[in-house]
Amino acid sequence: MTGLTNRQKKNKAKKVMEYLDKVFPDVECELDFSNNLELVIAVLLSAQCKDEYVNRATVGLFENYKTIDDYADAKVEDIEKYIRTLGLYKAKSKNIVGMANMLRDVYDYKIPQTREELEKLPGVGRKTANVVLSVGFNIPAIAVDTHVERVAKMFGLAELTDSPLQVEKNLMSVFPMESWGKIHHQLIHLGRYKLPARGERTIDPELEKLLVLK
Repeated sequence: MTGLTNRQKKNKAKKVMEYLDKVFPDVECELDFSNNLELVIAVLLSAQCKDEYVNRATVGLFENYKTIDDYADAKVEDIEKYIRTLGLYKAKSKNIVGMANMLRDVYDYKIPQTREELEKLPGVGRKTANVVLSVGFNIPAIAVDTHVERVAKMFGLAELTDSPLQVEKNLMSVFPMESWGKIHHQLIHLGRYKLPARGERTIDPELEKLLVLK
């Protein structure tokens, strides 16, 4: 569904938010972490990989590596041993060590709190940066992963040809800023559990109406 006017998109976004607040009222990030360093690493590892797989891999990783120095001083091959089950594990291991060295040498052991600085870290793109800002620092941001992009386009809140960045801008324009962090997780849950790209979909009557609403 595409071609909605801005007014129609805002009206639909309001109804989508009301629906999501009823169906997924208390959703949070499904990655396991205990501090912002672990959050950055977990989100970095989640690229092209399910959160549940990341959570299994990070149990051992986080038990053995606690600080920025631990990661910065680690050999890439040692990190690989813990995340070998994940896709792109070689590149991700190299990025984790590089990121930790940059946090130590450039950012004085602090996780940056701006998107621009976060994106300078190895392996950290816009989506990862937005998750860290929103989840780690409670700074309003909408991270667009494959679930968010697909669901936004299904609702007509973004055009089918829109890039992830365009989808992000569209969503920020139709949802109130104070809802951005929550709506991000709600759209992910909707995409995972009710509107998956593959497999059975559980479309209730209210959701069905929303999908065709103009």
